[in-house]
Amino acid sequence: MTKLKDYSIILFVCLLTISLQAQHKVSGTVTTTNTGLPIKSVEVYDKNWQQLAVTNTEGYFEFTTDKEKLTIVFLSYDYSLAEQTITVTEDVVLNQQLQLYAKELSEVEINARRRKAFELRRLKDVEGTAIYAGKKTEVVLVEQSMANLASNNARQIYSQVAGLNIYQNDDAGLQLNIGGRGLDPNRTANFNTRQNGYDISADVLGYPESYYSPASEALQEVQIIRGAASLQYGTQFGGLVNFIMKKPNPNKPLEIVARNTIGSNSLYTNFTSVSGTHKNWSYYSYFNYKKGDGFRPNSEFESKNVYAHIGYTFNEKTKLTGEVTYLRYLAQQAGGLNDQMFQNDPFQSNRERNWFQVDWLLYNMQFSHKFSDKTNFTFNAFGLNASRYALGFRTNRVDQVDSLAERDLIKGEFNNFGFETRVLHKYNLLGKKAVGLLGFKFYKADNTNQQGPGSDGRGADFDFQLDNYPNYPNQSDYTYPNLNLAMFGENIVYLSDKLSVTPGFRLEHIKTESEGFFKRINTDAAGNVILNETVNDSEVRERSFVLLGLGTSYKPTKAVEVYGNISQNYRSVTFTDISIINPAFAISPDIDDEKGFTVDVGLRGNYNNKIAYDVSAFSLFYNDRIGFVQRAFPDGSVKSERGNVGDAVMYGIESLIDFNVKEFFTSSRNYSFNYFINTSFISSEYTKSEENGVEGNKVEFIPDVNIKTGIRFGYKDLLGSIQYTYLSQQFTDATNAVDGNLSGVIGEIPAYDVMDVSLSYTYKLFKLEAGINNVLNNYYFTRRATGYPGPGIIPSPDRNFYTTLQIKF
Repeated sequence: MTKLKDYSIILFVCLLTISLQAQHKVSGTVTTTNTGLPIKSVEVYDKNWQQLAVTNTEGYFEFTTDKEKLTIVFLSYDYSLAEQTITVTEDVVLNQQLQLYAKELSEVEINARRRKAFELRRLKDVEGTAIYAGKKTEVVLVEQSMANLASNNARQIYSQVAGLNIYQNDDAGLQLNIGGRGLDPNRTANFNTRQNGYDISADVLGYPESYYSPASEALQEVQIIRGAASLQYGTQFGGLVNFIMKKPNPNKPLEIVARNTIGSNSLYTNFTSVSGTHKNWSYYSYFNYKKGDGFRPNSEFESKNVYAHIGYTFNEKTKLTGEVTYLRYLAQQAGGLNDQMFQNDPFQSNRERNWFQVDWLLYNMQFSHKFSDKTNFTFNAFGLNASRYALGFRTNRVDQVDSLAERDLIKGEFNNFGFETRVLHKYNLLGKKAVGLLGFKFYKADNTNQQGPGSDGRGADFDFQLDNYPNYPNQSDYTYPNLNLAMFGENIVYLSDKLSVTPGFRLEHIKTESEGFFKRINTDAAGNVILNETVNDSEVRERSFVLLGLGTSYKPTKAVEVYGNISQNYRSVTFTDISIINPAFAISPDIDDEKGFTVDVGLRGNYNNKIAYDVSAFSLFYNDRIGFVQRAFPDGSVKSERGNVGDAVMYGIESLIDFNVKEFFTSSRNYSFNYFINTSFISSEYTKSEENGVEGNKVEFIPDVNIKTGIRFGYKDLLGSIQYTYLSQQFTDATNAVDGNLSGVIGEIPAYDVMDVSLSYTYKLFKLEAGINNVLNNYYFTRRATGYPGPGIIPSPDRNFYTTLQIKF
């Protein structure tokens, strides 16, 4: 611990010893021309349409700049656009009046006025109480997306996020499964997943899987920060996924949006939201209902999701918000297939008694206060009370007919709470300025997991039947008390108006525990019980360490930025994976934590609003990577074993280029036309392993080629998009097995391609959306599940359609 303190002191001194050039403040008030009343939520841009500020409830805005000449644009949905050109040699007060816009704008006109010709943006150096300078950031503007939002179609929503590998195994979007750079996409477990800045996964340390994903129809944007996010948001290799919900309508006391969707396989969804602002109060709430039969037999589902946000603005400096989210869904699971079953009929199912139920309750309170123009403070308290129940017939041979005996039942309860506090300060040193961030996080979890016999019926009965089946072999009962304390800090150092350096650190203390028992039950050849004993099992792992990182950014022109970042990563072993008995694989008794670091170097920018681009190279160095190998056991069986396979390196080039083609030919606001191409070319290798036949192999979950490309077009109120996706083949275990095993867990995921088409038309209060996903009707799969909803191959949806009618008033 002495070394850790020394590291922290040295780094803190470094953060305070470097500064940036002085800037000037531009501030003012925006009011109406006819009444002189202030206008809230007016967006203030420079002439290149980079957002500088947004007016508050008093119509006030402010920002700082080191530029001498600025053309400022004022933009609001309900008021006419205005612009002013100013000279900034000292602090400037800039007031502006806007005239009420008489005509209701169409969607195309709104997008043209906002100049958001691209569906992706980058985070600014500083936003709120967070620092993003020198990091690889991607922000999906969901409100502008042409994706199938009703079913959370991740392939479309994240089409411009480079290098993502996505599991596509249901047609309702009940869960989000995204990974990348060799990280398992399963329930987005290798990212720190947040909603409006607070954790939403089951247990950030012990079980970082996200069974809840917010309704895409309620999202304003999704922020994605790659590996460098470990400094501010956790230790994970993937980085951060932060879902930003829509904000309350600032100009109306009541706004209602109702969306109804019908689609293939009896799909029906309803999304209804209400929002508004009255004096100092604001609110946004929605209800989302989904029901369908699924694209395979035995895959019906029903989902209900409620969200409520309420905010109170004390004054322009102080605000308090509260949020509650509840999700409940029940889904029948058709089970997995082996390779032969998939080839015979990819949509067959021999499991009709498998069920999955999720209850997810999230709550959050955030207090933000601006002490001065230089100092911002946020306090974010959050909690989770949730459960995940899985029931079904599971066996290592997925082609085996259901015996109709008692089913395997796993019940997980997740209870955690915590808070995170941040202070961002702009300070003067030797006549210059710098931006520093210091934060602290407390996180406490007390989770349980039980496994045992379920009923022998067909329905979703989630009660244990221990009295009826005392000799059921898979029995365990564990509690997982986990504690996490973290302190983190970053500092932007502007060496000039073009060059910045951002060092950072995270001091982490993790204590993970497991306490409980499992049953060891053996039978003879006739099925008679010859051993039934209870084995008590407990373990405590406590560690403290420092993660360091360094980012840099060079902006020679407004259209070009060169950035780079290096950051250490860490992922603790999840006790819940260790203690669940799974017939499809075994757990190595020596499994341990994973360590490594990520490097990103890239070039990005926006050229005259005609071309947006981000081309980068990365390397991910992974020590003690956890994965699967096939192993022979003393009883003569051959199973997959999960453990520390070895050290690996992944490296590649990721790029996104989006052409605003319309700008090359016409400035008319009636038209829009974009072409984008998103590519990822990745190589990987196990550089060291004690396992036979692993060293030199490729790393699993990495397609060498990952391409997403498409066009978006519009004329007045008619919008459309066509998207094509291609991924080359990838492995699912460290031995690079091509042929699948009996359980379907191990084997190759073949190359696949998918095409999607979407259209929308807006008329006054109404909007009609329609589309076809998987237009080519390709039969493919993206996942070999190790547990539920498998085990085995989980097919992806065939061709399906959807139609949505939206009414907004």
